[in-house]
Amino acid sequence: MPKTTLPVLRHLVAALLFCLLSLSAAIAGNAPVLATYLDKVDPANIVPGADAFGDIRPDVPVAPVLKGGETLGYAFVTSDFVGTTGYSGKPIHIVVGISPDAVITGAALVKHSEPIVLVGIPEAKIRKMITGYVGTDLRQEVAESGSAHELDIISGATVTVMVIEDSVIRASVRVARALGLGGLAPAVAREGPKYAIDTTLDETADWAELAGIGAIRRLTLDVGQINAAFEANGDAKAIKRPEPGDPAETYIDLNVALVSVPSIGRSLLGDAEYRNLTEWLDDGDQAILIAGRGRYSFKGSGYVRGGIFDRISLLQDDATVRFRDRMHKRLGEIAAPGAPSFTEIDLFKIPAGTEFDPTKPWRLQLLVQRAVGAVEKRFLTFDLGYRLPDKYLVRIDAPAPAAVTSQPDAEAAAKAALWKRIWFERRYQIGGLLAMLTILTGVFFFQVQVTRNERALFWFRMSFLSVTLVFLGWYANAQLSVVNLMALAGALREGFTWDAFLLDPLIFILWSSVAVALIFWGRGAYCGWLCPFGALQEITNRIARFFKVPQIRLPWGLHERLWPIKYLIFLGLFGVSMASIPLAEHYAEVEPFKTSIILKFQRSWPYLAYVGVLLFAGLFIERFYCRYLCPLGGALAIPARMRMFDWLKRYRECGNPCQTCANECPVDAIHPTGEINPNECVDCLHCQVLYQSSAKCPVVIKQLKRRARDHAANESGRAAMERALAVQSGKKETRNV
Repeated sequence: MPKTTLPVLRHLVAALLFCLLSLSAAIAGNAPVLATYLDKVDPANIVPGADAFGDIRPDVPVAPVLKGGETLGYAFVTSDFVGTTGYSGKPIHIVVGISPDAVITGAALVKHSEPIVLVGIPEAKIRKMITGYVGTDLRQEVAESGSAHELDIISGATVTVMVIEDSVIRASVRVARALGLGGLAPAVAREGPKYAIDTTLDETADWAELAGIGAIRRLTLDVGQINAAFEANGDAKAIKRPEPGDPAETYIDLNVALVSVPSIGRSLLGDAEYRNLTEWLDDGDQAILIAGRGRYSFKGSGYVRGGIFDRISLLQDDATVRFRDRMHKRLGEIAAPGAPSFTEIDLFKIPAGTEFDPTKPWRLQLLVQRAVGAVEKRFLTFDLGYRLPDKYLVRIDAPAPAAVTSQPDAEAAAKAALWKRIWFERRYQIGGLLAMLTILTGVFFFQVQVTRNERALFWFRMSFLSVTLVFLGWYANAQLSVVNLMALAGALREGFTWDAFLLDPLIFILWSSVAVALIFWGRGAYCGWLCPFGALQEITNRIARFFKVPQIRLPWGLHERLWPIKYLIFLGLFGVSMASIPLAEHYAEVEPFKTSIILKFQRSWPYLAYVGVLLFAGLFIERFYCRYLCPLGGALAIPARMRMFDWLKRYRECGNPCQTCANECPVDAIHPTGEINPNECVDCLHCQVLYQSSAKCPVVIKQLKRRARDHAANESGRAAMERALAVQSGKKETRNV
């Protein structure tokens, strides 16, 4: 068979599986990895009480989990259904168990290549976080667009945690849909809607008219009906505790309307409140108004901020929407003329991700509870059906055929949604980093003005480095590492995609800024100003200088021969990464960044001792690690040779005979011959302070003396001329007399 036909056949098989199995997550052309990892987990840890795994199904990479031959649930590997990769650029393989009613019963991490977990965060923390998914009801996840559970972020491993969360939830929902668990329907391609909301209709109506045409639907229950319903239910405890009072008394009068429809919304809310509603809703969101009065509250007294409204839910087909506090707004009054007085009036948002169709029938379900003991309760449900009146709809006579989204397209969209979510959640950190980069760029472009005052520059630099250490490092964990470069090299070898690199916005932005800075200023823009560990070294050295700790300056010959060590370390790590990235990531512990910055010194004593030695050496030799050992600095120095501009100004006399800058350079990056070594310079700008110093720079001092001498000579000549003129004037006066 010609090789060119293979991709076509693979896509054909993928399309057939999608149509026949309704499984958008099936990975066509790739062998399932479930068989590789199934024997690495205990069935009882995946589904409690199980004792064996059944054969993997031929249609879906799922294995039944058995007890005595009876199926208790199903097991699968997340990487068989979703392609989300971690920061390493590789999938995180997790075996997940799911019950027939679509509840996650167990989850076990079986393989990963995440560097922060391999050499930083204890794997036990990640495993504990994964077990937190046990008990997750996937029906609620579908109803609430994957937000029904709380996300447990582990400090220092945000990207890894969010990748795991995305993989577990999306893969579980896909399996549940494929097998029809818990009543979840397969995610089949849907035809275009036959109706759409008529947004051109702008007429308003009063309460009676809206209720008459069905734009407002009502459910009224009296005390007698509630007691009769509990009696019909047959629960003896509930029957013994009937609702007291007049049977004709209103128990609840519940009214609901779809106020995201412009005409209905403007009628019930008024123009001003309707504008507020449209600003609150995102694209695709819908909103309902619920108004109630009577003895029973549809919200309940147990509702608290951050909680869920457990007495109401919206149902349409197999989807259920439960409302949380972020989906809720109180309304003071109803604007429609003739509206009754209600004790509760509230707006509830229906997110676009729930796939709610406002043109189709739906129902609001009310949960009525009755206490039968100190903490024991019984429940009944009552449905309030709703269908949007035809006058608010416009028929689409010839809907365009719905395009079936291919699995690769759907996976790409899911990955994009994940990194966009991460960027949104870290928007304030991104703003802070962009502000720092803007300020630093201004400093470099206007370095002549910035370096005129040595004291002002010193305190500005110390302040900037403090922000780098505390904000970028300890708070945001934005510490670049040579591991990033090894991950990039691995991605280039295996097929580059942006997905893994976009998962950490601060790291992505920093690397982008480094790429630009290498062209303009070399590696010093990052190493000297934006590296948190470099900032830690310089700050501790300044503190040591304040307490008169003696500074050691190595002989130039030895100092120059120690420079290559960092290049050798980088080349060694890079060579190892070509054979095994996980092994190279282990050896990358030569970087102290994870211990001191990412994990904030929360590690075992060997790592702490290593960092302590480096920082101790830095008290006597400023930036000791940066000068001689940093593989990241060596990696950045190699392309820095391509920079297009020399911003640091020099005189002809620099180095011959003047050695002031060379003697005062904090990292000894200036050769005795006067030139600055861009591979070692950290762009601290101290040499530019000296360049303008009238107290230290011999060239400036000489220029000032020459100017003073010339000025004195000019003044002397002017005085002599004035005296000569005075004498000549005196002689003229004498002759005249």
